[in-house]
Amino acid sequence: MDAFTAGLLQRIRTAETDLSRARETGDDFLADVEQEELDDLHRLAAEHGVEVTVA
Repeated sequence: MDAFTAGLLQRIRTAETDLSRARETGDDFLADVEQEELDDLHRLAAEHGVEVTVA
C-alpha cells in the first residue's frame, strides 16, 4: 500500500470516529462538518480507485 492510500484510509477512519463522537455528544454542527469531510474523502478514494471497506 502506498503512502497516499494509507494516509487516505487513515483520514477516513479518523473522520468516522469523529463523526460518531459528534453524534454521540449531540453536536449537530460538528456532525455535519464531519459528514461532509467523510463524503469528500470517499469521493477522493473513488476517484483514485482506493477501495474503502466498511467495518
